[in-house]
Amino acid sequence: MATTALASETLDTDALKRLVLQDCGSCHGLTLKGGLGPDLRPESLAHYDVDVLMSVILDGIPDTPMPPWRPLMSEEEAEWVARYLLQPESMQ
Repeated sequence: MATTALASETLDTDALKRLVLQDCGSCHGLTLKGGLGPDLRPESLAHYDVDVLMSVILDGIPDTPMPPWRPLMSEEEAEWVARYLLQPESMQ
């Protein structure tokens, strides 16, 4: 798994931010406060750790609308998204 420092040097973080707001937002609400999917704001996810969120992002949740993103993103990208979702300042 990539370290955060390495990930920030090699990933297109602007594209990943857009992915969170547009692609995730299409189900989780454009403000990520919930919709078809649950609230993704940091205060709602605080009880999860990065590894759990990465697993959900990469592998989806069976029998729910949450799809697996593994075919479309790397583990490093999923780690960045998970960390981004857990940072209160990222949603301001």
